[in-house]
Amino acid sequence: MIFLKLLFHVFIFLLLTIATQIGGVIYLVSLFLVKKNSEKKALRRFLYFSIIYLIATFIIVPNISPFFGREKIKESEVLQAHSFFYKLANRNYVKPELNTVISKIAIDFSTKNKGIKLIYLDANFPFFDKFPLLPHLSHNDGKKIDISFVYATNEALSNKKPSISGYGVYENSTTKEFNQTEFCKDKGYWQYDFPKYLTLGTINKDIAFSNKANKDLIEILVNQKEVGKIFIEPHLKNRLNLSSDKIRFHGCGAVRHDDHIHFQLK
Repeated sequence: MIFLKLLFHVFIFLLLTIATQIGGVIYLVSLFLVKKNSEKKALRRFLYFSIIYLIATFIIVPNISPFFGREKIKESEVLQAHSFFYKLANRNYVKPELNTVISKIAIDFSTKNKGIKLIYLDANFPFFDKFPLLPHLSHNDGKKIDISFVYATNEALSNKKPSISGYGVYENSTTKEFNQTEFCKDKGYWQYDFPKYLTLGTINKDIAFSNKANKDLIEILVNQKEVGKIFIEPHLKNRLNLSSDKIRFHGCGAVRHDDHIHFQLK
């Protein structure tokens, strides 16, 4: 029984650390703050954890992260997270330079497409280079961020997205386009389309991928001198008639990028 309890605590610690970076440590603190013989021990631990976590996430961490060269993404009327989860899980931190670039991209894109916001997904954790932000392979230095594609309803651009998480609903290749997913999976890279299991549910089924708006957005990204690489699927690069060398194929060892745009600083 003691071993099972220990195993449970280790699992929770690892899960919270993987998801939020700081959650595992706060979980351990909440365990030590409540005595083993306390009444309603589990409830007390949950309350302690929740209070400390929220204080840390929204007050303490934003003030400490600049010492690690990172800061929270500065949201505005034209730049927002896809969901509150990305902020609650501390996945909304970037280098100051990237913060400036994101704001400029959002303003430029919204100016060209009135009322349409730049929606970001996973960015980076607040502390330590090389600390992995799973399931991503490279979001570990404050220089990377994922943003959503732009969709339309009856040809009118919309801020709606096709999945709850922002990931996992793909703009598949047509029969006339190269199928990178099929190629990678045939080579044994089974994980290539794994994000289809991470949607948390599909929504807004009346929207469609906007070729024009997404081309506009990616061209704005390309024109930022600070941006070094942009990842989307090869069939979308060809479909949108994009030719910049900044637009790369991320490799079969990653996951497919026809559900979001990844870009990073040089």
